[in-house]
Parts: sequence; C-alpha cells; structure tokens
Amino acid sequence: MDHLPHILIVDDDREIRDLLAKFLERQRLRVTTARDGKEARRAVANGHFQLVVLDLMLPGEGGLDIARWLRAESNIPIIMLTAMAEDTDRIIGLELGADDYVTKPFNPRELLARIRAVLRRTTEADQRPADHTKIYQFAGWVLETARRRLLDPQGVEVAITGGEYDLLLALLDRPNRVLTRDMLLDLLRGRQAGPFDRAIDVAVSRLRRKLEDDGRNAQIIKTVRGGGYVLSTPVERI
Repeated sequence: MDHLPHILIVDDDREIRDLLAKFLERQRLRVTTARDGKEARRAVANGHFQLVVLDLMLPGEGGLDIARWLRAESNIPIIMLTAMAEDTDRIIGLELGADDYVTKPFNPRELLARIRAVLRRTTEADQRPADHTKIYQFAGWVLETARRRLLDPQGVEVAITGGEYDLLLALLDRPNRVLTRDMLLDLLRGRQAGPFDRAIDVAVSRLRRKLEDDGRNAQIIKTVRGGGYVLSTPVERI
C-alpha cells in the first residue's frame, strides 16, 4: 500500500468523506480523511501526501485559509471542491495556487479523472530524464527544469507552484506564439474551457506577479485581445 499515491480528503460532510475514501481506495489510491482545518493540519504534519482534495466550505477555519497555509508550507497539488455559486471563492483559490477544482454536486469519476491528471503531470515532471532537461533564460530570469526552480535576475529563487511551473514552461516552449485559453487549458489540463472558466486568466495573473510583470503594461506575458496570451520576450535554451 505504501507505494500507492496518498490522497488527503478534507471535507466536513462525513458521507462525502466516506464515499470518496471507499471509491478512491477501490481505484488503487491510499486515502486519509479530515473533517476540518485542525485535522487537516495534523494529517499533513504526520503524513506524506501526493495530493489534497479540499472542500472550500469548512466550519471554523475555511478552505481558503487551509489552501493558503498549504501553499506556504509546500507545493502539494490541491483540487478544490466548490459549490456552483462560489465563483469568487473558486477564483481566489486558483489565485492561491490550487491546481484544479470540481463543483458540487459531482460524479466521483470526474474527481478521479482530475486527480489522475494532476498526479500524471506531477509524476511526469519528477521522472523527466536528466539528459532532457533544459535551462531557459528570458528577460533576465532563469527556469531550471532539472530542479523546477525559477531564479530572478539577481539569482534569487522565487517559489512557484506546480501549476505556475507548468504554465510558464508551456509559454517558454512556444515563445512569440499566441496561445488561446482553450489551447492552454488543453496543454495544462486536457479539457476545454467552460463559458465561466477563468482558470487560465487567474493563473497568468498569478505568474505575472511572480515575474514582477505589471499586468497593465506587461512586457513578458502579453494579453492578445480576443485571442489569449503570448510570451513576447526572447528565450534562450541551454
């Protein structure tokens, strides 16, 4: 069992916790559950998890607070569970660095597909052969794919989440090419954008802040009106 991916489910609804735990365990995943922020913090302190499924509507300490704490402590991938009407909280959660979200009510198989997609991206990045790694230099910044590190022009490491890393790498591999939101979603998640899906916009905004790229006068990642985004700076691969 120790070799199976370990998932932490944080939800105050016992029925949902038990249902998901049983379903995911049948799919060869190891599962630990927590009913609130206190139990979630204790679980993270005592265990090693490959992914956290986090309900945003928690009693006491809210899911956004837990997401903020998780991001400050680690880069564990996060999939949020949100209600259909929680657009604002969903966007804030993505800004905090969540990797994906599923709206309630949901089919457990949809959540399983999202979990597998996030785990697959994480595993592929960790297992990338050393002789295939690159160093990207752009606008004074450096991205080291071997160590998944982003260095600012002064050589100081800037912490980025897994989602931010994947987005930046997708842009660096396609400089001076307009990438629509659908294209980016397909590259990063393998799914089409819904009419209210602002995940890519939020991710780009978050990445710009890390790159100190003023959104109103962005020079690195430019917005193409009605199109998408383009990395508009020369990229050197080493």
